[in-house]
Amino acid sequence: MAKVLLTEDEDSLRLMTRTVLELDGHQVFAYANGQLALDAFEEVNPDVVVSDISMPLLDGFGLLDAVRRLHTGSVVPFLFLTARSEHEDVRFARSLGVDDYLFKPYDAEELLEAVRTRLERRRVIELFESRQAHIQTIIMLAKLVEARDEYTGDHVQRVQFLAMELGLALGWTPEAMVILEYGSLLHDIGKIAIPEAILNKPGKLTPEEFAIMRTHTIVGEKILRDISHLRRAVPYVRHHHERWDGTGYPDGLAGEDIPLEGRLMAIVDFFDALASERSYHHNMPVEQVLSLIRENAGKHFDPIMADVFISLQEAKRLGQA
Repeated sequence: MAKVLLTEDEDSLRLMTRTVLELDGHQVFAYANGQLALDAFEEVNPDVVVSDISMPLLDGFGLLDAVRRLHTGSVVPFLFLTARSEHEDVRFARSLGVDDYLFKPYDAEELLEAVRTRLERRRVIELFESRQAHIQTIIMLAKLVEARDEYTGDHVQRVQFLAMELGLALGWTPEAMVILEYGSLLHDIGKIAIPEAILNKPGKLTPEEFAIMRTHTIVGEKILRDISHLRRAVPYVRHHHERWDGTGYPDGLAGEDIPLEGRLMAIVDFFDALASERSYHHNMPVEQVLSLIRENAGKHFDPIMADVFISLQEAKRLGQA
């Protein structure tokens, strides 16, 4: 749900537009002129502004200009909804920084699509703008684990590369790809709490040791859930050992109940674990690992994601990707 600041001087149109937006789940703050909307702007702190142009006291152009001069309004999506379609008006609106320009009479779905698109773009921009600060935190956390486990440091980097490739092949949105970038780096963060004797054991783990190792998914979630800008990586951390048939951990989720993030991470984590050298086994040939993924599609792995991953890796080996 988004907060929409709506300005429209005609009562019937204001009511109709408010109703359309509220039925789509938005919280609407409606005003009859630009001055009232501007006075309420900082208190409302809207996610998007939808405004008429021709209004008393302060018209839409004046509202747009004033909003763009506010520190809190410089990146807020601003849409004009107006009957004025002259080229000069459109050109002037764009010079002030309008994001979209819809003409009356408008189609309800056209308005909703414009609002959804602008909200999505704002979320992506905010993610990218804060990405660098996030990455510094993420690298610091990843290095804490790497300092205790030489294998994990290289593993998370390889898994991140594989995960980004698969996310792109699946057509994930730019917003999802930003979260995937740091979620894949942090998927093993919970191993920071695993005793080094277990973490770096050269042989197979005992049942008791494996039970302790399994807790890294829950510990990892606890580490991230209170860090606001990393919280969205939690599904990668908690669910990358779930299995399609429900035999995984920590929650025993099955099929589509497993978050998409966990399903993707399960495939790339498994691939790298077997295709790379570990302290307790030699790496397998890539063809053999892909064969195992194919055999376990619909059992261990999401069958659609597994098929995309196999096709992607086979294409790379043939020099087609």
